[in-house]
Amino acid sequence: MTIDIGHLESELLRMSVEGAPGREFCEAIAELARTGRFEQLHDVLPAIVYDELWERYLQDPSAFVAGWRKLAQEMRQGCIQHARQRLTSLTRLQHAANGVPTPAWQEIQRALDAQQNDLLRAAIAIEMLELVEPAVFRATHLRECVVASASSEEADRYLDEATRCYFFGLFTACAVMCRSVLEEAIKQKLPAALTRLVRTRYRNTATLGNLLHEVNNNMQLTGISADFPRVANQVNDVGRKAVHQGLLSEDEARLCLQSARHALQLLLQN
Repeated sequence: MTIDIGHLESELLRMSVEGAPGREFCEAIAELARTGRFEQLHDVLPAIVYDELWERYLQDPSAFVAGWRKLAQEMRQGCIQHARQRLTSLTRLQHAANGVPTPAWQEIQRALDAQQNDLLRAAIAIEMLELVEPAVFRATHLRECVVASASSEEADRYLDEATRCYFFGLFTACAVMCRSVLEEAIKQKLPAALTRLVRTRYRNTATLGNLLHEVNNNMQLTGISADFPRVANQVNDVGRKAVHQGLLSEDEARLCLQSARHALQLLLQN
């Protein structure tokens, strides 16, 4: 079965443009005004809005009709860009007063979409489709991570999240989650005596670096492979960079994830 992502993207863009929030509303106002049926809006719009529109219509009926048609066209043409802006406004800091006036068509479109959320739906759908091919390509770099013994449900969820972060381009988050999965897996693997020591020494806040230090000093007690600390330290170094030094590249995230998976295989080989 072949899935044509390009075709899906084209169809999504077409549907988003055709169903642009507010387009039909503006076209309806223009048509009712053009055909002398403006009074039909009386029972649809709030009284204060109806009175203001009626006053503007009486001032220049032709300009009024043309203006609303223009708004409808702008909503149609700018829908995708506005949808992306709508999503971005939720993901980044917004300045209280940036001095840039919002176009009238965007204000109307946002107000009309307040309950339907079609702008967010379109933006998220477009972004998800754009991620498909890169995610597939990244997935081809991985193989199944087969281990001899289980760890914990929490470790599995951490690994799942780290891997999906890598697939979808969240490279810094991927490295942070790789540290978390090793922390959890090590805690599950430690002998009871060493677990008590770690809890006491680090007051239940042991980092991956702390855990690796204890493992390295108690190799015989833990029964963990001698190769494990070296590989796990690579994960810890990249994860620490992700937290303290800035965003990671795709290559760094891939190597970190591959090292984490290798470390898990070494840790859970018996």
